Amino acid sequence: MTAPSLKHIAFASFIGTAIEFYDFYIYAMAAALVIGQVFFPASDPAVQSLNALLTFGLAFIARPVGAVLFGHFGDRIGRKSTLAASLLVMGASTFLIGLLPGYASWGLWAPVILCLLRLGQGIGLGGEWAGAALLATEYAPPGQRAWYGMFPQLGPSIGFLLATLTFLGLSLGLSEQQFEQWGWRVPFIISAALVMVGLYVRFKLAETPVFAQAQSAQHLHRWPLKALVLQHGRAIVLGALAMAVCYHLFYTATVFCLSYGTQTLHLSRPFFLGLLCVAVIGMALATPLAAWLADRIGRRPVLMGGQGLAILLGFALVPMLGSGQGAWIVLFLFLALFLMGITFAPMGAFLPEQFPVAVRYSGAGLSYQLGGILGASFAPAIAQALVQHGGLPWVGAYMSLMAFVSLLAVWQMPPAAAHE
Repeated sequence: MTAPSLKHIAFASFIGTAIEFYDFYIYAMAAALVIGQVFFPASDPAVQSLNALLTFGLAFIARPVGAVLFGHFGDRIGRKSTLAASLLVMGASTFLIGLLPGYASWGLWAPVILCLLRLGQGIGLGGEWAGAALLATEYAPPGQRAWYGMFPQLGPSIGFLLATLTFLGLSLGLSEQQFEQWGWRVPFIISAALVMVGLYVRFKLAETPVFAQAQSAQHLHRWPLKALVLQHGRAIVLGALAMAVCYHLFYTATVFCLSYGTQTLHLSRPFFLGLLCVAVIGMALATPLAAWLADRIGRRPVLMGGQGLAILLGFALVPMLGSGQGAWIVLFLFLALFLMGITFAPMGAFLPEQFPVAVRYSGAGLSYQLGGILGASFAPAIAQALVQHGGLPWVGAYMSLMAFVSLLAVWQMPPAAAHE
């Protein structure tokens, strides 16, 4: 097979993350809007919201399992086939959620199977990001690794925008009853077509030259995870802590704020979804800017600058979100997602650079997914609990704390590639 063009590589690394994060975000929005009513109808509204957000967090617990599972095969047999398998697992789980009957039809089995499918989503997504990042960066020309590592980082913003627009269109076109009965299922079912596109693109790829060289030289490990944990444990922990604020900013601004805005501030669902469509532009703008800067001034200065600003943004949460005014809310959401892009884009190159080729898929993926547990898994549920028991200022303090932890972690990590 001939080597693909760099444009093909960039598109292939982008399309997979866009599809998989679209799948993940449609569940996040469904959890904030309707999952509680469909699968936990016996509870009061506050408990419904909490149960729905807890099912959202389940997939983050499964993501490190996916990182280990797919990382093993990605470091043993190659990036290409492993990436295709992760996309298939994620896509099948998402499609089946769209077909799953609610509590009214299947009783207790409905939320139980929902949780299992959420675990399937998490396992699939756990194998996605690291493979896409390696696909881009291991093909990247010298001096442009952060730029090419940006393409899988663009996937989440585009996936989120597609998810938000889909739910916005359904909210505008359907009655509340129609949306709750069947409308929310549409984004899950149509995701199957997107997955087929992603699989087609990825099956046309060749293996990355860096991995192919290591494979031919027999520089691979029989058990990559064992070598990773024994030799690179510190890099895993620091990488996970460094990633935490990216996830925290995103899911606080989207899942928690969407739930808080519609249920506590009583803003309409279409209005708040419209605000999020505007705000995600901040992430899309910040991603290429941060990647460009990371190739010129280094990964750490860009990351630490964004994390420092995120500490300050935590103090702005109460006056901006708590105002209940659309202009202040959309500004807060825009700033949160802009800083998410700043702290996220360089990670496409920075995390893989912390590990040698033989354990890079496992190492980058595990760090990334453990960061998801720390920064996002139950962050919306924790934020919801903080609001109920302490008030909105505690949510802002939570955000600032996560940003500070990530800043300290990046400060402790090597500034340049140690394994090239």
